[in-house]
Amino acid sequence: MSTRRLVLVSALTALLAACATTQAPVPVADALARDPQLSTLAGLVQKAGLTDTLRAAGPYTVFAPTNDAFKAVPQKTLDELAANPARLKAVLTYHVLPARVSAAEVKVGNAKTVEGANLALGKAGTFVTVEEAMVQTADIAATNGVIHTIDRVLLPPVRR
Repeated sequence: MSTRRLVLVSALTALLAACATTQAPVPVADALARDPQLSTLAGLVQKAGLTDTLRAAGPYTVFAPTNDAFKAVPQKTLDELAANPARLKAVLTYHVLPARVSAAEVKVGNAKTVEGANLALGKAGTFVTVEEAMVQTADIAATNGVIHTIDRVLLPPVRR
């Protein structure tokens, strides 16, 4: 095989390998499901019946607590959420904005969630906060929005 042909074959092989490992954007619900660090959230989204919603047109911004964030939640709270589907849905939709907001677009102030309450957003340089949580990984692309992983589970204010 000629050197030129060998270089071409090597380049084509590398390109095909890169394409095979690059995942095309999918809806928010599917992006959550395929990220191992978000498996707890993905399971709760499914349990709460929000999968179809997060596959819909959107756009959505999801502040997604990681598995480690869920480990920090007291077991009693998790048990209460498991026993109360309406409360679980409220907690999950409190993490969702009905708009696509990249980290660069975050403005300091309040943002209304799908749940109906406001989240306090903050920004200092490239650091973004949501209530008391810190964005760990920003701008995970989805076809119908964007996901930002956070280090805490947010609980909406209790309505009386």
